[in-house]
Amino acid sequence: MSKSKFTLTILSILLCLGACAPGHNDYSLFTNLPDEGWAYGDTISFIPDSAVLNAPGTLSVALRHDNSYRYSNLWLEITSTDNEVPRRDTVNIVMADKYGRWKGSGLGTAYQIEQSIPGKIMLKAGVPVKIRHVMRVDTLHGIELIGINYRSDND
Repeated sequence: MSKSKFTLTILSILLCLGACAPGHNDYSLFTNLPDEGWAYGDTISFIPDSAVLNAPGTLSVALRHDNSYRYSNLWLEITSTDNEVPRRDTVNIVMADKYGRWKGSGLGTAYQIEQSIPGKIMLKAGVPVKIRHVMRVDTLHGIELIGINYRSDND
């Protein structure tokens, strides 16, 4: 391969990777949940560390689950602080339709779904966002991963 073809190939790859990168105001944090399940009293904390968050935007919760999850939905309590004021939202993530078919996307037995929190919020670096399930069961099984996505309105 000639030097100019090699350079053109590398440049093309870099341009493709740059097109796939999230916007400068996107922010995501995720954590894996224990194999033993997610206990009712276990609160998951996400502590943003980016100054890009100091603008109002949309917060959403994303999760990955498998076929062992026994319910068609998931009730979550999300606690955050917006402009020094505590904010607590309760969100119902509908994960299956009335026929029991999983919503979201995925391959094999893993499915991913995301739900926006109503209203605008301003996250701040170092101020945690806390999530806990508020289902009527002590320990949930089948939720593998949970996280937050934040999209600033300053795009």
